Amino acid sequence: MALKLTARQSQILDLIRQAIAANGRPPTRAEIADALGFRSANAAEDHLRALARKGMIRLSAGTSRGIQLVEGHEDAAPIVGPAAHGAASAPRLVQAADHLLLPIVGRVAAGHPILAAEHVEREIPVGAGLFSQAPDYLLRVRGASMRDAGILDGDLLAVRRSPEARNGQIVVARLGDDVTVKRLDRQGGRLRLLPENPDFQPILVGPEDDFALEGIAVGLIRTGALH
Repeated sequence: MALKLTARQSQILDLIRQAIAANGRPPTRAEIADALGFRSANAAEDHLRALARKGMIRLSAGTSRGIQLVEGHEDAAPIVGPAAHGAASAPRLVQAADHLLLPIVGRVAAGHPILAAEHVEREIPVGAGLFSQAPDYLLRVRGASMRDAGILDGDLLAVRRSPEARNGQIVVARLGDDVTVKRLDRQGGRLRLLPENPDFQPILVGPEDDFALEGIAVGLIRTGALH
């Protein structure tokens, strides 16, 4: 009978799987601490030792990336389906009931749907409990315009598709041929897309502009520390 994991242990196990799937190697203790907001790598080490005691991973002394998924557990949430052929649609449940298989969307070509097959880099299993709302895809962030909101270049923004959003929400919007991540600002009849970096200017959306909301941000996966 499998030992029950805490929510935090499940998050760390998901992070290890994601790092291995994306980069071919596990994260360091410091990278885990940074990704999950721990104050020190020691907190990550405590959770890793608990996962090792429960038989989910093996730890190797003397190496910063000495984390190995235990045989029989490393495939608990495999990438399945048509990912190898570049196809993607809505997220699908994978073998583990608490995981979603989400497409990672890279650079979006002008005038093409966000989830067009040519935009999808790969699909990865993500713990459904990581987000308050289930996302439909992960958008790879480009640039530093949302830096002060903690959204950095290369991060994976979890997005739920929606044609509507509340004032102040961080959204994925299409303006003409460009897809951008900004904070939605509605004041009376005025609509603006606000950056979270003083080096960038707000974008004023006029009634004549080709504008559409593609979705709202429901979470973030920090990837910069895992390279």
